[in-house]
Amino acid sequence: MMFRTHLTIAVFLILLFLPVVIFNKWIFVFVLLFCTFLPDIDISQSYFGKYKILRPIQWFVKHRGFFHSFTLALIVALLFAFYIPILALPFFLGYSGHLIGDALTSEGIRPFWPSKHEIKWKIKTGGKTEKIVFYVLWLVNVLLFIRLFV
Repeated sequence: MMFRTHLTIAVFLILLFLPVVIFNKWIFVFVLLFCTFLPDIDISQSYFGKYKILRPIQWFVKHRGFFHSFTLALIVALLFAFYIPILALPFFLGYSGHLIGDALTSEGIRPFWPSKHEIKWKIKTGGKTEKIVFYVLWLVNVLLFIRLFV
């Protein structure tokens, strides 16, 4: 999925879960948005992956491998739950939202690394179907925003 579609998925998750967040809502929003883009640090063309400090990761990790797995998402979310609980839910939602979006593409993901099992669907990244998903989610986000804040 493209950056803008991942962002739209993240906004959807924020609007969906914000009413039940009882701690600092700004931390929730920031962490979820930030973590939405973390799985792509394993590719140099991504929003965060373009930074040279992350190149060593890209040398050793295949794109849509370990960083595109619920295995990593669960491990990090559990560590946050024990040590910095305020970060656990937004991290898991943002990271998982990205994974679910990529699982809908024809490239798919390996959700439970190191298992070789793949989950993929038929959406071509940047194709017409992704554009439809983007605009439908955008409309849903507007409706959720109106319901929450107007």
